[in-house]
Amino acid sequence: MNKNNFFSLTMLVLMITTLFCTRANAVEPISPSMIQQVSYLHLQVRYVDPTISNPPLPRNPIQIPEIDLDDYTLTFYTSCLGSTLRLVNAEDEVVYTTVITSDTLVLPSSMEGEYELQIIQGEWCFYGEIEL
Repeated sequence: MNKNNFFSLTMLVLMITTLFCTRANAVEPISPSMIQQVSYLHLQVRYVDPTISNPPLPRNPIQIPEIDLDDYTLTFYTSCLGSTLRLVNAEDEVVYTTVITSDTLVLPSSMEGEYELQIIQGEWCFYGEIEL
């Protein structure tokens, strides 16, 4: 058997093996219980000090935190350790503030209604609406 025939035969075996493996995996679909459903809060970003008209641009892109709210528990998928978390009511009053010290944070169950969630990291404020 010459080199070209050997190479062709080897490639044919590899392609058939690849097709079989792909088909074998496709026969067993992933069940919904295997997929973790996470819906991140929609956060926006603004400069903390609104009096500065042209804040300096950061050297790196700003990474908006990925956070999930389940009942009163916030889960931080992006590290926010050391950041300040504030809840602001409709009258623009800060009604709750704390420093984030872990990947999860349980908000007081006595709070009900709509709030603006703010996460302060240095000169940036990440904010979005939540309902408790």
